[in-house]
Amino acid sequence: MLASVTDEREAELVAALGADIVDAKDPAAGALGALPHTTVSAIRARVPASVPVSATIGDPSPDTEATAIAVLRMAETGADIVKVGFGAAAERTIDRLARLDLGSVRLVGVLLADEGIDFDLIGGAHAAGFAGLMLDTADKRRGSLPDIVPAEVMGRFVATVRRAGLFAGLAGSLRAEHVPSLLQLAPDILGFRGGLCRLGDRTGGIDAEAVRAVRRIIPVCDAALSAACRVPAPDAMAPRQTEDAA
Repeated sequence: MLASVTDEREAELVAALGADIVDAKDPAAGALGALPHTTVSAIRARVPASVPVSATIGDPSPDTEATAIAVLRMAETGADIVKVGFGAAAERTIDRLARLDLGSVRLVGVLLADEGIDFDLIGGAHAAGFAGLMLDTADKRRGSLPDIVPAEVMGRFVATVRRAGLFAGLAGSLRAEHVPSLLQLAPDILGFRGGLCRLGDRTGGIDAEAVRAVRRIIPVCDAALSAACRVPAPDAMAPRQTEDAA
């Protein structure tokens, strides 16, 4: 269970209620809106070290150098995972990020389903050292991911990503009622923002009862469960990167 938050107060709340990954994101700034670096650092400081923190760098940009710099700067916040949206320049972006030196910070790519799902990017992301890929939506007004993408396509995405050796996630205006059918597709991660907020408003505050409702129906990831339920250990997910963008 990945829970997107906007500040350290929300981060503490979702972590206390059992979120497996705390995701730093500004929903008012776009599908993958970035929070200020100081806020991401504060979130990392307030969340238990055992809970990974991910952070987005903003919506996809065709400027690969700007993307590389944004990734480096976000990695300096202490986030464990940096999420990068794939847009029109996805192949060039992947190639550029493959040359970064991010230390132990892991990269996760985000494909925006309502802008087209390019399955050919999966192999490139694996070769570049990405840890995982997520399927999300760009235009939240169009509905949830299951409204936009047929179950068989989501299932193909999950299966293809996992065969490539990456972890697979699904997100995009997901709600508690979506969880049972999505679990049948065996994703490693389900991501939520609006479904955890008051009245389902992704720009509103986190609602504790909504978080509990989602947590109750997603299996808790621990050693007693299948490895497919767990995000790989940091050393197994570390990107194979060699060059700084500066």
